[in-house]
Amino acid sequence: MIRLPFADGWTVGPKLGAFEALAAGSEPTPVTLPHDAIRDLPRSADSVQGVHAGYHPGGVFEYAKTFDVPIEWRDKSVQLEFEGVYRDAAVYLNGEFVAHRPNGYTGFTVHLDAYLRFGDANRVTVEARSHKDSRWYSGAGIYRPVHLVIGHPVHIPLDGVQVTTPDIDAERAIVVVSTTVRNTTRHSRETRVTWTVSAPGGELVATASAPVTVLPGEPATARVRLAVEGPQLWSSDSPALYSVRSALTGTEGADLDDDTTVFGIRTLQLDPRHGLRINGETVKLRGACVHHDNGPLGAATIGAAEDRRIRLLKAAGFNAIRSAHNPVSRAMLDACDRHGVLVMDELTDVWTESKTAFDYSLAFPDWWQRDAAALVAKDVNHPSVIMYSIGNEILELATPIGSTWGRRLAEELRRLDPTRFITNGINGIIANLDRMAEAQAELAAKDPNTMMAEMGEQMALMNASELVSRSIEESASVLDIVGFNYGDSRYEPDAEAFPHRVIVGSETFPERIDALWALVERLPHVIGDYTWTGWDYLGEAGIGRIDYTDVEGYVATGTTGPYPYLLAESGDIDITGHRRTVSYWREIVFGLRAAPYIAVHRPQHHGRPTARTPWSWDDAVSSWTWDAAPGASVTVDVYVAADEVELLLDGVSVGVAPAGRDHRFRARFETEYHPGELVAVARTGGVETGRHILRTAGELSLVARAESPTMGVDADALGFVAVTLEDAAGVVPCDADVLVTVTVEGPGVLAGLGTGRARTEEGFAGPSVTTYDGRALAIVRPTGPGEITLRATVDGLPPASVTLTAR
Repeated sequence: MIRLPFADGWTVGPKLGAFEALAAGSEPTPVTLPHDAIRDLPRSADSVQGVHAGYHPGGVFEYAKTFDVPIEWRDKSVQLEFEGVYRDAAVYLNGEFVAHRPNGYTGFTVHLDAYLRFGDANRVTVEARSHKDSRWYSGAGIYRPVHLVIGHPVHIPLDGVQVTTPDIDAERAIVVVSTTVRNTTRHSRETRVTWTVSAPGGELVATASAPVTVLPGEPATARVRLAVEGPQLWSSDSPALYSVRSALTGTEGADLDDDTTVFGIRTLQLDPRHGLRINGETVKLRGACVHHDNGPLGAATIGAAEDRRIRLLKAAGFNAIRSAHNPVSRAMLDACDRHGVLVMDELTDVWTESKTAFDYSLAFPDWWQRDAAALVAKDVNHPSVIMYSIGNEILELATPIGSTWGRRLAEELRRLDPTRFITNGINGIIANLDRMAEAQAELAAKDPNTMMAEMGEQMALMNASELVSRSIEESASVLDIVGFNYGDSRYEPDAEAFPHRVIVGSETFPERIDALWALVERLPHVIGDYTWTGWDYLGEAGIGRIDYTDVEGYVATGTTGPYPYLLAESGDIDITGHRRTVSYWREIVFGLRAAPYIAVHRPQHHGRPTARTPWSWDDAVSSWTWDAAPGASVTVDVYVAADEVELLLDGVSVGVAPAGRDHRFRARFETEYHPGELVAVARTGGVETGRHILRTAGELSLVARAESPTMGVDADALGFVAVTLEDAAGVVPCDADVLVTVTVEGPGVLAGLGTGRARTEEGFAGPSVTTYDGRALAIVRPTGPGEITLRATVDGLPPASVTLTAR
């Protein structure tokens, strides 16, 4: 089938009721898909969506597009493929209702044939709604790609090819390809499917064909077993990708359809003695929970942004992601396949009990099977996908009836795809709140995140209690891998109580990765850890913030960040892709970095009292450039795996401190700030193992630096430009922030402009933003081929510019 991008020529505006009039200034505006309808709406402390959505409003939106339908399409099959519309999508063609999909994260296809006006212009409209239905920023609208799909009446349907590799050894791999053929005519058709398999280098390695007779209205499946000699195995370290082309022809050789499917050859094994094995080798999951938004782009899912997130997460030491708490995009799965990142793809955040007033629990009982089918259809050919999660902190799973829902979901996914493992992010405390009578009065007035933050050791004891063990046993028993959210106190006792149980830390506190990773390394039945979170996100605003409590009028708000908090501030990597200091500490804990890393607590806050949450990290940055008086007190941390570390300022020793695992991979120094060169030297057994150097910045310039000088021109293309204040050596100061203004000339537009600042009233539309720790990120979207020039200006400095080529 011909699959055409359907991204241009849309408008979006408020959806009006039959008796409503359009308000001035709210006329539909032109947009290019994917698009987030909420990102640029005014935020307010009074937003009914509150902290969950980063104080963004909700709304009801209508997208519209007019397109021509030629007469020749009368004999074709015409469909629209939506990869995701948030939420409660209703699709109309020429004013007639065509389809409804309540799930905001599930792809769906709309068959248009019965509603088209051939030889004429046709108008498609899509309604989307968002209102108090999410615990994080969801965005709204057609935020994932749309394609117009045109095919012969006899064709291979979308997601109609499945590839498995059930039998692999060093000599050959058996590749099983099943290709579905659909016949929408009134007569039986005799066809032939020809398969050709290409190796990662492009060479042809296997081919076969088979005749297929297809009855009207009854899909036929053509299946073949192909032997691939000397297979290159897909793994996280070597993500080798094959492809198979399924070509459909008629009786006289006429081309009817073709489909190319990318796949990998790899084995999965699981047991409590060896944990997770891929291609026979034990793999520990260095996992990151990630939400779906793309920071300055809002919720818009654009391929280049998804690929960039995966590349940067992998470079920071992660080898796995968990799609919290909804199915991940196709573009991100493609990126995980390419870069060797393992995927836990999560179906949903709710089953039948709600967490917010109008969430998906209202539709789940009627739609869960179609959602499960869409998840598997999207994931089944991706070697990066190793497990499906059937839920996250499900409220009802500790009840007998709730556990039947878990069994129902797990068995349906196994029926659809028996090659992946099934897990569930179980939080034994959340699932048992109503049973903990002694704590109920105290907990009743708190939101669950604040409750968990304040419980501390009590939470660990309760999670490992007999009450929780009994209540979750049935729900855990339906899983291949038991996921525990903040349940590491169960890791060791469960090995004894449930000796066949395999566990993953499906969600954990970032500040505890040293202790958690020690458990993962020591316990074979614990296969990995997924931190909350790998990449910062919009909404759940301020959950990872640091408060300075000596501010006049300070009021503690638990884990709820007051307006104008926008970001969670809990990611190892901020929304612009900049690694925060916690990321380097984690890399050292994982054993992936030998050199030390210096993190300096901001001297302007030295000695001030703070309040933090378990999702917080120190308010520290890797900088030795400060607007502070020489001699000002400053705290310096050095993250290091070596036995000891020495800190030197301009060659003079500040001191030597023990470090390594026994000291949580950290050494702390109290010293004074003096401009110059700060050096950390790590040693084990007296032998230097690495050093890290910070220097005070010299004269500053404004710099615009493109991550790549070129980009494509399709709907997945973007250009990323870092805008920084830095000296000639590239040193960026962290307390000299300025308002920067960005303009774009040529065949491109400014798609987003932002920083990692969590508390802000600035939006992402540009053209101006205040740098954060000396940095901002500008994102350019091409509108056609050619040279695009981005120019950045600030008061008092020469402008900076960079040219990108779209081709």
